[in-house]
Amino acid sequence: MARITITHHRSVEAVRHRNLTANWILRMAGGVLVWAVLVSAATAEPGDPAWPGHHPLTRSQAGDVLISELRCAACHTGLQRGSLPERTAPDLSAVGARISPDYLRRFLASPSSAHPGTTMPDVLAPQPEGERERIAEALTHFLVAQSKVVHQTETTEPIDRELGKALFHAVGCVACHGPKEAPPEVTQRNDAEDEDDDPAVVTRKAIKPVAISLGQIAAKYSVPSLSEFLFQPLRVRSSGRMPDMKLTPTESLAIAGYLVGEQPLSAKVLVPQAPLVLLGKKHFQTLNCAACHALPGITAAPLVGSLKTADLSRGCLSQKGARSPRFPLDTAQVQAIMAALREEPTADSDALVVAKTLTAFRCIVCHVRDDYGGVHDAHNPFFAGSELKLGDDGRIPPPLTLVGAKLQPAWMKKVLFDGESIRHYMETRMPQYGTANLQHLPAVFRRLDVLHGPEMIIPSPESRAEKDREREKLLRAAGRELLGDKGLNCIACHNFNGKKAPVNQGIDLLTSYARLQPAWFNSYLRNPGAFRPRTVMPTAWPNGIASHKTILDGDTDRQIAAIWYYLSLGTSAADPSGLRAVSTKLAVDEQARVHRGRSRVAGFRGIAVGLPEKLSYAFNAETGTLAALWQGEFIGVNWSGQGSGDFQPASEPITLAQDVSFAPLTDENTPWPLLPVMTKEAKTNPNPLYPKNVGYQFRGYFLSESSIPTFQYRSGTIEIEDRSAAVESDERRQLKRTLQFDSPSPQTVWFRALTGDIQQESERVFRSGRLRLTIPPAVIKLRSLSDEPKRSELLLRLSLPQGPSTLEFLYEPLQK
Repeated sequence: MARITITHHRSVEAVRHRNLTANWILRMAGGVLVWAVLVSAATAEPGDPAWPGHHPLTRSQAGDVLISELRCAACHTGLQRGSLPERTAPDLSAVGARISPDYLRRFLASPSSAHPGTTMPDVLAPQPEGERERIAEALTHFLVAQSKVVHQTETTEPIDRELGKALFHAVGCVACHGPKEAPPEVTQRNDAEDEDDDPAVVTRKAIKPVAISLGQIAAKYSVPSLSEFLFQPLRVRSSGRMPDMKLTPTESLAIAGYLVGEQPLSAKVLVPQAPLVLLGKKHFQTLNCAACHALPGITAAPLVGSLKTADLSRGCLSQKGARSPRFPLDTAQVQAIMAALREEPTADSDALVVAKTLTAFRCIVCHVRDDYGGVHDAHNPFFAGSELKLGDDGRIPPPLTLVGAKLQPAWMKKVLFDGESIRHYMETRMPQYGTANLQHLPAVFRRLDVLHGPEMIIPSPESRAEKDREREKLLRAAGRELLGDKGLNCIACHNFNGKKAPVNQGIDLLTSYARLQPAWFNSYLRNPGAFRPRTVMPTAWPNGIASHKTILDGDTDRQIAAIWYYLSLGTSAADPSGLRAVSTKLAVDEQARVHRGRSRVAGFRGIAVGLPEKLSYAFNAETGTLAALWQGEFIGVNWSGQGSGDFQPASEPITLAQDVSFAPLTDENTPWPLLPVMTKEAKTNPNPLYPKNVGYQFRGYFLSESSIPTFQYRSGTIEIEDRSAAVESDERRQLKRTLQFDSPSPQTVWFRALTGDIQQESERVFRSGRLRLTIPPAVIKLRSLSDEPKRSELLLRLSLPQGPSTLEFLYEPLQK
């Protein structure tokens, strides 16, 4: 029997080293963190009160984080750049459209009075009261003048505040902001009855949840402005401390309506007065606001003296001083910053980099890592899931202990940067913090978390050696049997290849090979409870001994290797025994119909759209392309997990290329970046992050009143909205595709409109097989791909202006 060992490098300050066999079981720890801490005690032990919540930072380490979060280096020299990504201040270029002028005026005059807990210093603190008001008024006029759009207080769209209430308390907002309603009754929790006897649990429960205040929201925002911010918060706060919760426009509007409430806002529009705008600009320069907030034509002042040699009893860290800004810091925070400044600067260890990052970005308000973090008891009831029988596994985000040894590097990047999600049953969403802010984490996790186990060699059915071919057949058959109802019956609780499990709708097993590292998979199957305490996942190999003796002679290593190999077959793996799928045809009535699922015409992130005009199409959300269209009946579905199922067109489709549709080519001769193709000979994906590596990111979709979806995605820095609807002209049924672009600057991007045996029928009309395409006026490039068979591709060179622009295409399906 192979022995499983763990190498897990941790800082001595952060955690006590424990190995897997010695019960380093994680505990669901409590605590949320927030920038403004209202705690008075001080300690040099891990969990220093200068930063709230169940974190592992000592006093000086917490001070380091505070120095970074408060942007002390924006004004002072003598500070070594730390391991945390720089926190940037909010973008003020459109602050006049986003924030109420009345609130902005009060906030500038006294930040902590208007918004308790803000990290914005009081730069007007040294001024007399009357002068503070006059300067704040001028600054308000100047900042409002920067916005091209005025602050809108009303919206014409219907607001579902009940939906907003439900979403706010379900998707994860509560973890950082606390609840606004009484907690629901929890029926899924797996807590042990004797938990309160554990000293570590008692200590953890003594930590109070600290919620970032939202009391200022109704005065600060209108419903439409807050909705726009919630939909894309990283546009305004690019450093990711307020992450993107992957909300749709409808969801953003609902939450905004719930938070702002129904109280009327002042309809008075501030018209900036030129003299006050000029005076405000002067104050903006004099107060050195540009040190944190970049605006055109204004430069930051030179850095002032080193904090290492400064008199810390005065200035920003005190309530004294004639010129310094005032930060609303308590005693513990000041002591932590002083402790950090007194220490000699040293490079952070990998363990400390992870601890600081997870603390600053508040990852540990949902996730446990080692001996810190986790959902606070007061917030626990708000974490819910649709699969009650999964217990905490179905509603609490997974631990991050050993996550670097758990997830494949490509998959970790998909989770962190592309919003990949496989826990369809969990209502809490994994936030998106922005690639630039967490791009260091995957490599650090991988260096830090190491797990050793027996090698599981993947056999090849194409091997020249008969012995290898026989081994492949044996493992394939054993893996299928073990997963099925005649073996370990894994398919009772796990979906398989998109098909529903009969008992619990757990994670689809076929994601395992692409998602997990083999050593972690092997270790987890042997002892699931060591990785996730009180999990409902059983072990079929207690103490390393197989409970099923008739398959592979009860050899634990070979059984686990057989399961791993079978899962490596992906969608080509035959269904294990006991798995049944029900096929249904979906029809379209007077409203459009949308169905998501795997499909041979649109990949594993396909979205089928059926229109009342008997015209349907499929969109590949993995690559952002119109993948197929067809006339007649809609789709047939094999119902499966994730609230969806595999779908196939009910009529013969016209298929299009599955590669990304937009790319920033160097010139017209640059080859188009193609979707990687895997074969029996080349099973490994050479570019697993293909869509992301060419700048594509899917952001979701929203529905019109007629239920037609508008897909939202990015190509590089360009925001794209993609909507297709049926139109009829001269008894010809066509699909009108409208692409709306929003570019931050003038730029060129190429659009791959068509591939195949392309014939040009007129200046703007092209045909390939059974599809006729009419394009808008554009610079085109029709280039040959091959002579046998004859294949070409039609590229459009799009010169996009700064801001919004629109293009329209007509797709006409033809009869054979």
